[in-house]
Amino acid sequence: MAEWTTVRQLADHVGQDVRLRGWLYNKRSSGKIHFLQVRDGTGLVQCVVVKSNVSDETFAASDALTQESSLVVEGTVRQDARAPGGYEIDVRHIEPVQLAHEYPIALKEHGIDFLLDHRHLWIRVPRQRAILRIRAEIECAIQAFLDNNGFTRVDAPILTPASCEDTTELFETRYFDDTAYLTQSGQLYMEAAAMALGKVYCFGPCFRAEKSKTRRHLIEFWMVEPEMAFVEHEENLRVQEALVEHVVQSVIDRCAPELELLGRDIARLERVRAPFARMSYDDAIRWLRDHGFDIAWGDDFGSPHETALAEQFDTPVFIERYPTKLKAFYMQPDPDRPEVVLCADMLAPEGYGEIIGGSQRIHDYELLKARFEEHRLPEETYGWYLDLRRYGSVPHSGFGLGLERTIAWICGLDHVREAILFPRMLYRMAP
Repeated sequence: MAEWTTVRQLADHVGQDVRLRGWLYNKRSSGKIHFLQVRDGTGLVQCVVVKSNVSDETFAASDALTQESSLVVEGTVRQDARAPGGYEIDVRHIEPVQLAHEYPIALKEHGIDFLLDHRHLWIRVPRQRAILRIRAEIECAIQAFLDNNGFTRVDAPILTPASCEDTTELFETRYFDDTAYLTQSGQLYMEAAAMALGKVYCFGPCFRAEKSKTRRHLIEFWMVEPEMAFVEHEENLRVQEALVEHVVQSVIDRCAPELELLGRDIARLERVRAPFARMSYDDAIRWLRDHGFDIAWGDDFGSPHETALAEQFDTPVFIERYPTKLKAFYMQPDPDRPEVVLCADMLAPEGYGEIIGGSQRIHDYELLKARFEEHRLPEETYGWYLDLRRYGSVPHSGFGLGLERTIAWICGLDHVREAILFPRMLYRMAP
């Protein structure tokens, strides 16, 4: 009996008889030979059906196959440098599982709205499979780095009673006789967890009701949010750059075929090594003004500003110490310049913008209470957060890494909508 295998494992079975389960991606015929491109979720392989080498029933079955029909192929693995992936299967028998109806996504160009309407089928093409495979590797690499560096994963709630950053709109929902909101960040909860466990992180979906249509924004996205007790600003940045270096190099090591399929310039990713460049907000404003941008100290950066700043570097770059008024209430002021906070945004190169935002958090009770009053935050809602400064407060820091933006950068995608299975955007919530 031939051994079951996958496309990814074919190199281990050269010269052997195997059985492979999958779907027909494409087919071409040349007289008495059918060339079947079969995908199985791990890759794509060409299966060659020669009329003189198979039964009439098998040849007829291969002739009847339609795009995306499911099937079982049995045959001998052969190495062939000309074949996709370097291997082919000389078919001996084919067992159709289901002959697919006329497939809506033909192997031709389609508009993006059509493809998103058929996202449940679009993910079957090799490019989308490669992106999702890289996404999985990025998630594994993030968790491996944190788990191996003393962090404990703690899952934050998705339903919350209030905002984490009061400037962002929230999705509101009924919670029995009360009101709840979909989380925009697990950070505040991670600060509580850090006081119990030292170094923690959460990894899950976040929701932001921003009416943005840029290529960098999703309404529902995933974020990893580490938080560290007894860690100040400088160490926080070192953890961030070490994490990003680890993730990028892991993808290069484990997903080279997928990067090649996407046409990604791997040489650019190989240069992503810590330490990363740093630039103060002050220097960034001066640089932008010197290069023709109409921007003043105290203004926030938009996409054109971030792109221009990052284009100077081969690696991501930290922009640090933003004006206090631009950032969230919980960020620690610089003790030498209270008009700026000990924070940093990590900008990815090649125009992908901010992939990490982080800061040292306020640990002084009186200062945080003053921030509550300044931002008009109700103590009945946020009192538990203030409690963290009452009982054993310590300097602590953390950050949030946006998963889809990171995937888009590493894969070289034009839009974050391809970086998630089913994107939720301003005008799209289907399928």
